[in-house]
Amino acid sequence: MRQLKINFDEVQKAMEDVSRDSFDYYLDLETGEVMTFSEEILNEVQSRLYPDDSDEIEDNIEYMEFDEEPDLPEWMEDEIELVLEILLDENGQYVRIPERKRSLAFTSMAAFAETVEDPALREELLLSLDGKGAFRKFKDALLHRPGARKKWHGHNAKAMREEIIEWLTLLGVKPVSRLSGHDDRLID
Repeated sequence: MRQLKINFDEVQKAMEDVSRDSFDYYLDLETGEVMTFSEEILNEVQSRLYPDDSDEIEDNIEYMEFDEEPDLPEWMEDEIELVLEILLDENGQYVRIPERKRSLAFTSMAAFAETVEDPALREELLLSLDGKGAFRKFKDALLHRPGARKKWHGHNAKAMREEIIEWLTLLGVKPVSRLSGHDDRLID
């Protein structure tokens, strides 16, 4: 299993963006970089790769021509080029970062609620998990309790770290934590 330096916080933020209505995220399995792309860029590239909802990709992307040359800002051209590289990656260098499974998030919230010492807050958190809107109700219950909210974020980060390690292990990667301003350390 090969090692890869990653920033767990960046991967966690990507996984927790479960709606993916504005951005999507990819992990470079050579550098450990998390790349964020707007849905606008991704849709633009996909519409050019798959015109008329065709599933066929041009045999040689270097010779792909468009009906008309798009008038795009330079930054967008660079980003489109990178998205093309990622979507056409045949070497497995890039992998889309999956959304966190709702069941794992729910389990983490329930486990945290059980650890809360304040009986009233514990009961409120457990009740918030029942029925529709559980995620919102859980966050709302912690909204005006900064100490408990801080503990929740720590608990959630630990649970997410385990989920990220499990996901990367399935990809054949052993993560090394990339900490800004600190030494890198191996995650056991």
